[in-house]
Amino acid sequence: MPTHLLLLGLLTLLPASALAVDPPPSSNVRIYRCVGANGAVSLQDAPCKDDHRQQVLDMVRPKDAPLPATAPPAPATSAPVIEREVRVVTVQPPQPMYECVSPEGERYTSDSNEGNPRWVPTWAFGYVPPHHGHGPRPPRPPGAGGVPWQPGIAVPAGSILVRDACHALPQQEVCARLKDRRWELIRRYNSALQSERKTLVREQRGIEARLNQDCGGT
Repeated sequence: MPTHLLLLGLLTLLPASALAVDPPPSSNVRIYRCVGANGAVSLQDAPCKDDHRQQVLDMVRPKDAPLPATAPPAPATSAPVIEREVRVVTVQPPQPMYECVSPEGERYTSDSNEGNPRWVPTWAFGYVPPHHGHGPRPPRPPGAGGVPWQPGIAVPAGSILVRDACHALPQQEVCARLKDRRWELIRRYNSALQSERKTLVREQRGIEARLNQDCGGT
């Protein structure tokens, strides 16, 4: 019979008090297998009672599995800077239109607030002292011509350049007048001469462009 089997049999037959065992290494766990008189078997971590047969088993103490090595945390990086495209949109204001009035009460439209120019004479009041035939007569004022220089009489003193009064129209009124002008050009085109049609077409193109830009293309 092999030696290790013989020793195991002897251990199972010896009572618990007859077994003198050394303490287990710190890295092991000692388990006691106890067999009672009735054949009941129990496992415990303390020596068996005297009336029990005892078997001592030294087992390697279980150890936790080593934790997996963790990679070092990545260095903190700043968030990437997102370049935003900046677009500058320039909105051109609507082109103004002005209504002007002539001295005769005639109304007309213009793209400028300077009305039609005209020259207006200026007058001055003069006084001619009575001439009694002694000495030269006093000189006449400039522009007096042959008008006698008499007390309280108005004589022309030149002329100045003035313009008709103009005022800006509301944008809604501007669009309405452009539409009326476009319709008038369409009506005139059918009866116009060939040479006039080119001028009408150019003006109509300008009105169409202005309607598209300032009046929503209506």
